[in-house]
Amino acid sequence: MASQASRKHAYQPPAIPDRLYFKIGDVARLCGVETYVLRFWESQFPQLRPNKSGTGQRLYRRRDVEMALEVKRLVHAEGYTIAGARTVLEHGVRKHGSKLNPQAALPLAADQSKRMDKVAAVIGHARAELREIAGILGSTAPQPARRRSRLAPIRAASGSLFPS
Repeated sequence: MASQASRKHAYQPPAIPDRLYFKIGDVARLCGVETYVLRFWESQFPQLRPNKSGTGQRLYRRRDVEMALEVKRLVHAEGYTIAGARTVLEHGVRKHGSKLNPQAALPLAADQSKRMDKVAAVIGHARAELREIAGILGSTAPQPARRRSRLAPIRAASGSLFPS
């Protein structure tokens, strides 16, 4: 029991690289779990909602990575069930009664965070579309042949339209 208590306090989250977006494999490596676990957590925790690119690939922001690490800490290090961890994250209170995020109570910080998330989502969507356009323009595939007209011009042997 003493080793379990010391393990709870010894949890050190990994350093998150300074990037705008992370793919699901990168987040899985950072959290030390499989990708299917992250997809399951997305279905169980409404706070964990990564953006999806135009091709359907999950793009996690830093906030999403931090949330995944927090879920892992609650479930693996502190021993919460999925339902218990969901309750803790919804109410923002730990067992000891301290707040998880003291700035979450400030309405200005929450509004600014939502606005920044929307801006990041729009930028990410625009970047994905621009990459798709660049791929189309950069392709060396030949253009499809134009279809011929169905009507053929009438060519008279005598040079007039009406045969004599």
